[in-house]
Amino acid sequence: MKKAGGKVHREPTDIPGVGRFSVVADPQGAVFMLLQPNGPDQPPVAMGTPGHIGWRELMATDWQSALDFYSGQFGWKKDNSIDMGEMGIYQLFSVNGEQNGGMMNRPPEMPSPAWQFYFNVPAIDAAAKRVTDGGGKIIFGPMEVPGGQWAMNCVDPQGAHFGLVAPVR
Repeated sequence: MKKAGGKVHREPTDIPGVGRFSVVADPQGAVFMLLQPNGPDQPPVAMGTPGHIGWRELMATDWQSALDFYSGQFGWKKDNSIDMGEMGIYQLFSVNGEQNGGMMNRPPEMPSPAWQFYFNVPAIDAAAKRVTDGGGKIIFGPMEVPGGQWAMNCVDPQGAHFGLVAPVR
């Protein structure tokens, strides 16, 4: 990680009965965590399972070099790309042959590179109501996205950003 230009914010530490984790950042400063769980491997969770992460999105300073970093660290592969006009290229990446997320250059109003995770929900309209009823805010969407899904970006009552993704209505 360090040799590739990343930074370690918290050295690997044990969580008793859970595993070993570390808090790190890519060379552009986007923070993420690594976890090596204890115990036997768990079966993979299907991509659309409600309550689990269904999409990962990196807003980078330079998506091309970010993709090179993650490809070198984790074997991610460049996949299709979408020209977003003035917003630039949205580059999809795949993990083990399955599209798993996307990255693009962050807009100027975004202060630093960051990851956003989209949680699967069964229906976007019902999820939007739960967000606002719970004191959160919808800051973008719902919007139909390529691949036959609806997505929206939200902020919880404490100000944490998250996304939701659901099958087409």
